[in-house]
Amino acid sequence: MTDTAAPAKKLFLLDAFALIYRAHFAFSKNPRVNSKGLNTGAILGFTNTLVEVLQKEKPTHIGVAFDAAKKTFRHEQFADYKAQRQAMPEDIGLAIPYIKQIIKAFHIPILMVEGYEADDVIGTLSQRAEAQGFGEVYMMTPDKDYCQLVTECVKIYRPAFMGNAAEVLDVAHVLQRFEIERVEQVIDILGLQGDASDNIPGIPGIGEKTAKKLVQEFGSVENLIANVDKLKGKQQENVRNFAEQGLMSKELATIHVNVPIEFEADKLVLDKPDEDELRRLFDELEFRQLAARVLSGPAAPTSTPPPSRGARRPAVPAAQQSLFDGPGITASSAELAELEPSGPRRTLADVPHHYHLIDTPEARKSLLKHLLKQKEVSFDTETTGLDTMTARLVGLSFCWLPGEAYYVPVPHADAAAAQALVDEFCPFFEAEHILKIGQNIKYDLTILKHYGVEIRGELFDTMLAHYLLEPDMRHNMDVLAETYLHYTPVSITELIGPKGKNQKTMADLPPAEVSDYACEDADVTLQLKHVFEPKLKALNQLDLLNEVENPLVPVLAAIEYEGVKIDSVAMGEYSAELQGYITELEQQIFAAAGEEFNIGSPKQLGEVLFDRMGLGGNKIKKTKTGQYATGEEVLSQLASDAPIAGLILEHRQLTKLRSTYVEALPQLVCELDGRVHTSFNQAVTATGRLSSTNPNLQNIPIRTEKGREIRKAFVPRDADHVLLAADYSQIELRIMADFSGDATMIEAFRLGQDIHASTASKVFGVELNEVDGEMRRKAKTVNFGIIYGISAFGLAQRLGISRKEATDIIDAYFQEFSAVKQFMDDSINKARELEYAETLLGRRRYLRDINSRNATLRGYTERNAINAPIQGTAADIIKKAMIDIHHWLVDQKLGTRMILQVHDELVFDVPKEELAVVTPKIKELMANALLLPHGVPLEVEAGTGSNWLQAH
Repeated sequence: MTDTAAPAKKLFLLDAFALIYRAHFAFSKNPRVNSKGLNTGAILGFTNTLVEVLQKEKPTHIGVAFDAAKKTFRHEQFADYKAQRQAMPEDIGLAIPYIKQIIKAFHIPILMVEGYEADDVIGTLSQRAEAQGFGEVYMMTPDKDYCQLVTECVKIYRPAFMGNAAEVLDVAHVLQRFEIERVEQVIDILGLQGDASDNIPGIPGIGEKTAKKLVQEFGSVENLIANVDKLKGKQQENVRNFAEQGLMSKELATIHVNVPIEFEADKLVLDKPDEDELRRLFDELEFRQLAARVLSGPAAPTSTPPPSRGARRPAVPAAQQSLFDGPGITASSAELAELEPSGPRRTLADVPHHYHLIDTPEARKSLLKHLLKQKEVSFDTETTGLDTMTARLVGLSFCWLPGEAYYVPVPHADAAAAQALVDEFCPFFEAEHILKIGQNIKYDLTILKHYGVEIRGELFDTMLAHYLLEPDMRHNMDVLAETYLHYTPVSITELIGPKGKNQKTMADLPPAEVSDYACEDADVTLQLKHVFEPKLKALNQLDLLNEVENPLVPVLAAIEYEGVKIDSVAMGEYSAELQGYITELEQQIFAAAGEEFNIGSPKQLGEVLFDRMGLGGNKIKKTKTGQYATGEEVLSQLASDAPIAGLILEHRQLTKLRSTYVEALPQLVCELDGRVHTSFNQAVTATGRLSSTNPNLQNIPIRTEKGREIRKAFVPRDADHVLLAADYSQIELRIMADFSGDATMIEAFRLGQDIHASTASKVFGVELNEVDGEMRRKAKTVNFGIIYGISAFGLAQRLGISRKEATDIIDAYFQEFSAVKQFMDDSINKARELEYAETLLGRRRYLRDINSRNATLRGYTERNAINAPIQGTAADIIKKAMIDIHHWLVDQKLGTRMILQVHDELVFDVPKEELAVVTPKIKELMANALLLPHGVPLEVEAGTGSNWLQAH
C-alpha cells in the first residue's frame, strides 16, 4: 500500500487596501455603476483578482489583511505620517463593506490588528509561516515596500493588471530591481529616498537612483551617516543636517514582523465558499459574468416560482388549446413596473411559456391574421450573421402577450422563397396602427430593407428606452433581462458555440432548435417595454423617446443602408503621397538625432532623446514601467527648444493618418454596392451625441491640412450628383447664450455679428473695429473653452500666455458676461441638488460624483454639469433636424439621400436637378428644428461640391 503525499502547503496573504485602491483607479475613467447607482468598480476589480488567484494558483491557505482603522505606532513616531494622503474616496468607503462580505462568503479570514498596518500583519505571518514549514508563501500586493520581506520561501505576488500578466518577485528579482547585495537593503533605499504617498521625508536631494548608489557604496543609512565626510557639496550638507530624519524615515519604511498575532494555520485553510451568499451578493451587485464564472450553477427553484421572467402573473391555463386565441399570460404595464424581482434569477426551464414554431402556410396565415389585430407587437430577426449589409434572414419571431411567442423560419438558402415569405408579412410591417417593439430595432429594420420592407407605424426600442433611463449602464438585452426581469435568457453560445472558426451560425441549425431562443428574444423585449415605459413616463422622458430617439431609428437605418462612396483610386494616390512625406520626415529625424532608430518604439525614442541627445533637463518623466515618457504632451513641451520633437509629432500624425484612414477605408468598401457603410450608435455617449463605428467616420480629421485631404475621397454616387454639406454654426455657443440669457451675447447673435470679435471687444475693452486678429483668437478660445470649464492654467497652455494673463482674461470675460457666470454656478448648484443635468428636451446626464469629497472627481463632474445641458441640447437639435429632413425628403419623393452625420454637420448625396430645391429647405429645417427659449437663432451654413472637402 502506497501512502498518498499530502499536497504542498501554499499560503497567500492579500494586502486588501492596496488591491482595492488599484481596482478603484483602474475603473476610474470608465466607472462601473449598477442600476442602483452604486459604483462597483473597486468591488468587481478586487473580487476578480481574488477569484483569479483562487482558480489559477490554487492556494491551500489564504488570508486577507486590512489596515486598522485607528492610528498606528508609526503615527506615534512621526505625527505627520501619511498626513498628505487624500481622504478615502467615497466609492471605496461604500465598497469596503461589500468586499468584506464577499471575503467572508468565500470563507476566507480577515486579518487585522489595532495599531498596525496590513503590511506589518502580512510580514509577521509570512515569517511565522516560513518558520512552521510553509515552502510557498506569497504576499499578494502591488506595493514595492514588501520587497524587504522576500526570502527563499516568501515571495511577492503581483496580480495581473491592465493587460500585464501576474508577476512573482523572488530574491533574485529584488536584488536586481534595487541593484543591491542583500534584501534588507531595500529599507535603506526607501529610507533615503522617502515616500511622498506616505509622507516619509527621507533625505532632501536623494531620489531612487542616488539612493541606490549610496547604498551600494556605504551599505546602509547608518554607515552613510558615519562616513558623511566622504560626500561632497550639497549632498554632504543634506546628509549631515538631515541624518536623524534619514534614520527616522528608515524606521518608518521598515515593515515590522513582531505584530501580536498568532499564526494559526488551520484557520487559514481554504474552504468551500458559501455559494448561496455569493449568489445573493453578486445578484445585488449585478456581477453576472463573474457569477457565471465562479458559481457552480443556478439555485434550485423556489416552491412557487414566478410565472414569467420574474413577474408575478397568472400562469397559462393548462387546458388552453388554441394556438392564438387563448388568454395567454397578461399583466398591465403598471403592474409590471411595480414589481421588484427578488430571489434567484429564473431561466426558460423555470417558467411557464408557450412558444410556437410556425412552419406551414396555414399557420403563417393565421399568425398574420392575429398580428394585424394587435396594437403593439414585439418582433425580432434571426440572421446568418451580424453585418447588416451581408446578413440575411433565417427567421422572424413575434410576441404580443408575455410568455407566448411565435417563430417563423425563413428559407434563407432560397432567395426567391425567402422573399415570398417575407412578403406574406408585409401587411404587418407596413401597418401604421401597430406599434413595433424591438431591442436595437435599427438592426432589424436594416436587414428587412434587403427584402424591400419599409417598416411603418411607431417604434419602441427597449435599448434606447434604457439608454435614456441609465445612459452610463450597458444596454445589452441579457443584462437588461437579468437586471429588470430577474431572468437569464438562453445564451447564444449554447446554440452556436463559442467564438472561433468552429462557431456555427443560425443558418446551420434546424428551425426547431432556434425557435425557443428566437421566441424568448421577442418575449423578453416585450416585457422590458412594459417595465421601461412607466419608468420613462415618471421621469418625463417618454416624449424624448417617442419624439426623438425612436423616430430617429429609421432615419439612421436609411443612412447606413445608403452608405457613402469612396474614391479608392484617389485614396491610393494619397497614400503614396503621404508615404513620401513620412520618408522625408524620417530622414530629417535621423539627421537631427545623428543615427537611425525605430521612431515607432517609445523605448528607442526615449533613449535617443534623453540619453544620447540629453534633452529635457531635469523635467524628464518616466512611465510606470521605467521607460522614458514620450507622449504627445512631453514632445510638445520639447518642441519649442528641440526641432526633432516637432518632427516626431508630425511623423506620428501622418503615420496614423495613413494607417487609420487612407489605407483602411478602401478595405471597408462593401462588395455588394461599392460603398462604405458605417454604423451610427444612439446608445453609447452619455451626452446624447451619435457615435460612428465600423468604420468611425466622425473622426475623419478636419483641423490639419493633410487630414482634410482625406475628405476629397468621399464623393457622390455619379456625375449627375453632388455632395451637399450643411453645418450648424457655433451651435453650442448659441445654446449657452440662450440658456444664460446674457443680453450682450444674445444681441450679437441676433444682429449676426462676429461673436468672437464681439467678445474680444468686451473682454479687452476696445471698440469692435479695433479688435485685431490676436484678440479675436484669444476670445474664440475663451468662448469655446468656457463651455468645457476651462481653467486659467488650461487657457494659458492653449494660448501660450502666462497664467496671470489667462486669469485676467477669464476674470474680464465673467465681468462682462456675468449672466454666463451665473448660469454656470446655477448649473452646478442644481446638479448638486438633483445629481443630474438635463437638456432642453429632458435628456438626463447623471452626475453621481457632483457632491464627492474628492476635489478632482468633483471638479470633473462640475464641468459636466455645465457642459451636458449644452452639448446634449445640441445633440437633440440635430437629431430632430435629421428626422424632419428625412420625412420631408420621403414625402416629396426626392432622390436626395442623407449619407453622413458628423457632430454638427449633415452630408447629402443630391441629384443636381434637386439642388436648388433641397438646399434652402434643409437649411430651414435645421434652423427651425428646435426653437430656443430666448429666441437665439440657429444659423446653418451649406456648401456643395464634387467631394466632401469641397462641400464642407
